[in-house]
Amino acid sequence: MNEIVYFNSVSDYNTSCGIETLHPLVSILDLSKCPPRKWEAGTKVKMNFGIYAVFLKDVVCGDIRYGRDYYDYQEGTLVFVGPGQAWDIAYEVSNYQPKGHVLIFHPDLIHGTSLGKNIHDYGFFSYKMNEALHLSNKERQIILDCFDNIQFELEQTIDKHSKKLIAANIELFLNYCERFYDRQFLTRETPNRSILERFEKLLQDYFISDRPQNIGLPSVGYCADALNLSSNYFGDLIKKETGVSPQEYIQTNVINLAKERIFDINKSISQIGYELGFKYPQHFTRLFKQKVGVSPMEYRNSN
Repeated sequence: MNEIVYFNSVSDYNTSCGIETLHPLVSILDLSKCPPRKWEAGTKVKMNFGIYAVFLKDVVCGDIRYGRDYYDYQEGTLVFVGPGQAWDIAYEVSNYQPKGHVLIFHPDLIHGTSLGKNIHDYGFFSYKMNEALHLSNKERQIILDCFDNIQFELEQTIDKHSKKLIAANIELFLNYCERFYDRQFLTRETPNRSILERFEKLLQDYFISDRPQNIGLPSVGYCADALNLSSNYFGDLIKKETGVSPQEYIQTNVINLAKERIFDINKSISQIGYELGFKYPQHFTRLFKQKVGVSPMEYRNSN
């Protein structure tokens, strides 16, 4: 049995959980107080989001499959989803009882606020399910305190200060999440280093194949897909590990290869650029001069 549901408003999500909507643009839910999900075991549900949502898992969760994969979230795991995204969920048990907390808010809530200007800086709203944020007990309590502050504002009479205060509290919450993700990147140094090594091997294999001539230069999206990561998570991880963006890392790799190949006097500069994936030789020359300080021909002649 397959179903498609749309959460285009805060009310849509609250209604699906059997919860009253206190504010049309934002809500905090304690899922343990919601009735069990109506779906039978084996039901596949596609959830389409037109709102922002953050899920705090309060218990081990192994009864739901997201896409093709199972994710056994431990207590204190945060998962983010943004407008325009969709989850494919398969329920493994009937009348599934969700547990945890959810913050949902509509994009209209943050228009004209500081958060509205900065929302795209929080790249984790585009992370994949397996790139969730794993919290320590102390961090989990900070998150719950943030939720309590937002809930407190929701229980007040709506006035001219409500929107600003609620948006400010959500922004504070997201800033904590950004800090905790930085901590997670640092504490997961070994798996992160493995991803960097796989990235390096991916580039090495790419440039000894005919893909540069057939496809062009490898994009950040191509590399992220090959490593089974979202582009945002991949970008943040590489930046934390190397100090440069994946795009800069790829360009440095290309320039180092160019420096090696440029001394093959049997090949023209244009041919070398083409073999590296540049469609137009002037693009190769421009990047080389930007990174090295001289043109490819000047570099060849001076060495």
